[in-house]
Amino acid sequence: MEHLGELRRRLIRCLIAVVITSLIAFIFYEQIFNILKAPAPQNLNLQAIEMTEMIGTIMRVCLFSGIILAMPYLVYQALMFVFPALTPREKKYVYLILPWITLMFAGGVTFGYFILLPRITGFLMTFGGDIASIEPRIGSYINIVTRLLLATGLVFELPVVTTFLARIGLVSPKWLASKRKLALVLAFILAAVITPTIDPINQTLVAAPLIVLYEMSIWLAKLVYRGEKKAERLAPAAVKDE
Repeated sequence: MEHLGELRRRLIRCLIAVVITSLIAFIFYEQIFNILKAPAPQNLNLQAIEMTEMIGTIMRVCLFSGIILAMPYLVYQALMFVFPALTPREKKYVYLILPWITLMFAGGVTFGYFILLPRITGFLMTFGGDIASIEPRIGSYINIVTRLLLATGLVFELPVVTTFLARIGLVSPKWLASKRKLALVLAFILAAVITPTIDPINQTLVAAPLIVLYEMSIWLAKLVYRGEKKAERLAPAAVKDE
């Protein structure tokens, strides 16, 4: 019950943080809409078909923006929930990875915004355009954009997570390397889920960074795992000298 109570307090804090950041985003929702529309082709003409569509879309954009703004705090609360179960050495690693979690998430969102969105929206706006004019609903466009940006931001956390797990000894570089083929298949499956298009070019644009991130995770795991082994070898020598 004590752990459930702690989880409840953490979730309430996260909820309050998202509400506050979403309200801040609501003040600037017009500017946020302009930012989300910028990667799309210039001839994009968004339509609102239903009377309540704009209200729902604006709320969705504000919530999405609020989650992104509150992401560092949400990650901090999640780590603090498991913090009491960690050793003093593992707690030190938690503080070290906190800035990298924010940076990698921002890097993923940036990659999705500048690299993926222009190609995907351009493909969707031109494919079949000689048969019928394409004027997407604003709700459909926002769903695609927010899902893509949030997904790319989260998958870019892979190297940070695996490095932390390797550092505390839960995974090893050898184990990660043995799952390379499986990771390759999962990268393309995840790319198919993230991207709204069925063309292999855009899916490869998503899968390729995932594969690179996984290889980076293996390399970083080897780096910290070797450091861990070295520290273990030096520890008995230090005790002997004392």
